[in-house]
Amino acid sequence: MLSLFRITEVSAHCDLPCGVYDPAQARIEAESIKAIIAKVADNDDPDFRTRAILIKEQRSELVKHHLWVLWTDYFKAPHFEKYPQLHTLFNEATKLAGASGTKGELDAAKADELLAKIDEIAAIFAETKKA
Repeated sequence: MLSLFRITEVSAHCDLPCGVYDPAQARIEAESIKAIIAKVADNDDPDFRTRAILIKEQRSELVKHHLWVLWTDYFKAPHFEKYPQLHTLFNEATKLAGASGTKGELDAAKADELLAKIDEIAAIFAETKKA
């Protein structure tokens, strides 16, 4: 069979590279993680705790996703030249959302560290938007 169409595979954080980026998406998920950790600490019901932990793990994955999109799609070489700490910030933030951070632990201090890293990234993001 002869095909009249050429198929090209592309990917983006949405169905169309829209150019809309904001670290607030990661921050909202991280705030949710912190709230879930507090709710789990105050609840002895094993079913509730299991459900909450699963949701916390999903939110941690979303934090990583939103950060990766910013890291790989929004920030470009000139940003990394001007803000050499960006790679380290993103690396540390995604690790804080990972298995040794909020995904794998019920540690409110880890959630606070994650929020602080996201705030540092957000401050740089805001500076780049002004430029």
